Amino acid sequence: MENEISGATTLYCLLGYPARHSISPRMHNTAFAALSLDCRYLAFEVAPEDLTAAVQGLRALGAGGFNLTMPHKNAVLPLLDQLSEAAALSGSVNTVVNENGKLIGHTTDGIGVVRALQESGFSPAGKRITLLGGGGAAESVLTQLALEDVAEVSVFKRNNATFQKTADFAKKVESHTGTAVTIRPMEDTTVLADTLRSSDLLINATNVGMAPQEGISLVPPDALFPELFVADLIYHPAETKLLADAKTLGCPVMNGLPMLLHQGAEAFRIWTEKEMPLDLVKKAIHQ
Repeated sequence: MENEISGATTLYCLLGYPARHSISPRMHNTAFAALSLDCRYLAFEVAPEDLTAAVQGLRALGAGGFNLTMPHKNAVLPLLDQLSEAAALSGSVNTVVNENGKLIGHTTDGIGVVRALQESGFSPAGKRITLLGGGGAAESVLTQLALEDVAEVSVFKRNNATFQKTADFAKKVESHTGTAVTIRPMEDTTVLADTLRSSDLLINATNVGMAPQEGISLVPPDALFPELFVADLIYHPAETKLLADAKTLGCPVMNGLPMLLHQGAEAFRIWTEKEMPLDLVKKAIHQ
């Protein structure tokens, strides 16, 4: 039988909490089948306290690699043997490849965002960008944007216990890349509105807008304007309140699905050294 699981089938998977909503299994299994690769991709819900055991188990089982999503992108770092340059700088990993028992961490979130933006006709180089959030995805996106020679990144994050940690990270990125990075409290909506007026791109890298916070946006609608490109890394729902507000004003918009596709394609390349058949995978995930 074609694509039958064999005794030599290589396992790839997603570790997250939650993970059942993920479309990554459909993406990667479609690509494996299209290229006749003896591989399978599954999604596992792994609670934070079980992450160490899960990673040790995948290493012992000889899994080819795995992805990580919330809340594991930072916590996995001490469990790995080596990090790519971008992963080391961002302090975030979403893709791990097993090279003969050696677990090497990569971050493809930022690459996914940049490639998705370019596909939508927006080139980040030389642009001023406002980024909402300070979690693993936000750090990966900030790192890649800085490596893409953007003019400036203004990060807005909740003023909580991890604010200083994010501020220190922003300084590290600025020092390493030479790109100007500032961090401000998310609660200061006046400063946020002022910053947006001189921005070319707004990226929401928080989970505000997805369940259970559907119908909520961190950006007042009157802070948006038609020339601002608005991207939201959330893909479920497909249109968050932020994107709905932006579309009403005539802003070009992008949800998280193109980013998910392109970050997955980069992970697929890292694992298999082959290019993901993007057109075929796009059809599969839109189903």
